[in-house]
Amino acid sequence: MWELDWDVILFNHDKSCLDYNAALNVLEESGKDIPFIIYSDDTDEDAVHSALYSGAHDYVLKGNTLHLAHAIEREIGNAEIRKAKAKAEDQIYHLAYYDGLTNLPNCNLFSVKASAMLARLAVSDTIAALYLVNFDRLPYINSTYGSGVGDRIIQQFSHRLSDYSNENCWLTRIEGCKFAFFNASVTDAESVQEFASQIIKLVISPITIDSLVFYLRLSIGICVYPAGGNSISKLLANAESTLSHTSYLWKNTCTYYTKETEEAAVKRSVLGESLRTAIEKNELLLHYQPIVDLQSGALFGVEALVRWNHPEFGLLLPEKFIPLAQETGLIIDLGRWVLRQACRQVELWHQAGYGSLSISVNISAIEFDQMQLISSISYALTETGISPELLELEISESTLMRDAETSTQILQALKDMNVKIAMDNFGTGYSSLRYLKHFSIDILKIDRSLTHDIIIDPDSSEIIAAIIAMAKNLDLSVLATGIETKEQFDFLHHLQCDRAQGFLFSKPMIAQDMLHLLAQRKIATLA
Repeated sequence: MWELDWDVILFNHDKSCLDYNAALNVLEESGKDIPFIIYSDDTDEDAVHSALYSGAHDYVLKGNTLHLAHAIEREIGNAEIRKAKAKAEDQIYHLAYYDGLTNLPNCNLFSVKASAMLARLAVSDTIAALYLVNFDRLPYINSTYGSGVGDRIIQQFSHRLSDYSNENCWLTRIEGCKFAFFNASVTDAESVQEFASQIIKLVISPITIDSLVFYLRLSIGICVYPAGGNSISKLLANAESTLSHTSYLWKNTCTYYTKETEEAAVKRSVLGESLRTAIEKNELLLHYQPIVDLQSGALFGVEALVRWNHPEFGLLLPEKFIPLAQETGLIIDLGRWVLRQACRQVELWHQAGYGSLSISVNISAIEFDQMQLISSISYALTETGISPELLELEISESTLMRDAETSTQILQALKDMNVKIAMDNFGTGYSSLRYLKHFSIDILKIDRSLTHDIIIDPDSSEIIAAIIAMAKNLDLSVLATGIETKEQFDFLHHLQCDRAQGFLFSKPMIAQDMLHLLAQRKIATLA
């Protein structure tokens, strides 16, 4: 009956036969917004009122054709206005509650629907699970191929995820390449894990955009209700903190929220807040690790390594707070403090009679990108009066190769100041030999991941031998890190590696102990 969109229903009412109430009921059940006009010969006023109360748009007495024509024209116009209004309301609703890129429910609608599901679950002894799904490489894809390609990948991935979305399993796009499921269909730990496995299987097949092929790698944070939280906001927050811990794990894996995860997230939050005042409260300090000349055994220089003497958590190593400093932008102030403190300390050692001692300071990727880097280094040198040749700036291979052309210009500006440049973590990135030749660097610092197995792993030993040979051809010095055994020392000495650093010689130490080591000249005997 309703295959076609009718403009108006004109009901020819004869009280001796058809009943308009039955027709109005059918129209109401259909959900159609079609004007319903009764054309009747019944002049009873109560009948007219009853018809209009029941839902008829107008009641026209037979014989009054002019009135009927006006009624039809008016109701058709009113119907169009109502349709336009309903369409506009639908569009407004869609904009307010659906993601524009994927057409998935947005976080607002997701929270409403998932909270309603939680309310139903609260009266029964059942579980549910929130899955926070993230795939990496989107920033790289956007910067390499354009955001249009990245958007199409998100759309294709969301379409795959949608296959598992239903009335008991709501899906939303949180932001970027991050999605969330709230699944009320799970019944036990096995079914929670099985759903995660189904999600991971979605990325076995690559996503193809035009002629480009992309393999996605997932990380999933899982929080189970009610143990992991009794509200959607709490489940999301706990799943987010869980997901942040998967960055150090293999991809295409899932991690479950635990009490330990929450404690780590709380600690991270406390650290982030107190880091802002750590410099002002003199909670930061530097330790110094000797750098040894492998051929003579003499102490060549030291590397400055920052520590945080936290009033609540004790002495913290850099890996506990440097990532926070980078996320918050505090790494710039922290780096400036380290540079000035290190320069001041090495100048004191110079005044004590160790004038040839060099100092190495790490420069983070964020600091390297700052316009004020050159002026900060110049100020530290001027303030402390140390010779620029005795300041070595360590910059990671990955940082330099991120934008090789710009890096070349910055490195040249640093070299013009006569400071030394060391490429840190060498062997872990993808340096182009063409750029390596033109970079204004002085030292290649071999990463400890390569030196660790040089005695037992032929591949590692061959790589290090090749690096040393290449460096000599380029007139570069080589510094090997992570040296812990005499066998490693002998191997590097045989290859004529220039310098080494590691626990075999000394662990990082405070300035006073470093001065004692310098005075005793014990480092030569350790070689």
